[in-house]
Amino acid sequence: MGQCGITSSKTVLVFLNLIFWFVIILLLVFVTEVVVVVLGYVYRAKVENEVDRSIQKVYKTYNGTNPDAASRAIDYVQRQLHCCGIHNYSDWENTDWFKETKNQSVPLSCCRETASNCNGSLAHPSDLYAEGCEALVVKKLQEIMMHVIWAALAFAAIQLLGMLCACIVLCRRSRDPAYELLITGGTYA
Repeated sequence: MGQCGITSSKTVLVFLNLIFWFVIILLLVFVTEVVVVVLGYVYRAKVENEVDRSIQKVYKTYNGTNPDAASRAIDYVQRQLHCCGIHNYSDWENTDWFKETKNQSVPLSCCRETASNCNGSLAHPSDLYAEGCEALVVKKLQEIMMHVIWAALAFAAIQLLGMLCACIVLCRRSRDPAYELLITGGTYA
């Protein structure tokens, strides 16, 4: 249709072709948004299982050294979310790091900010964060996923509203003489 419009110098066919491709692209974007919303909602519940599997693996590889990426990640999460261990601070007793260090303590990232002389010792559990990190990480990820879902829904609603307005204008154009082309005798005015 567009090629015919270009070769026969019919600008109406060219514009119809452009509108056609614009509508196709809009529909593809809209379908993608709907798929994102549906998948986000469906897989929202699976986040907990994936986090549990990943966090167990990362805690097992913790070695307490700063250059190690897993150790830095665990320390960062524990400091930022104010948590300790997977379910609570006693989870550290089952790690290789705890058994190797033999000092009956957890990482310093488990220490509460208000505890002044915290050394991570299990002898002073009041100095440590009591809540585990897994539940907090899952909660944060689900929160982020809900923001993405709501943003996609809002964008889809705005897009639908735009398509509706465009359809209304196109429908009114065919009935309203103010929107007719100014053609007189086969030439443009």
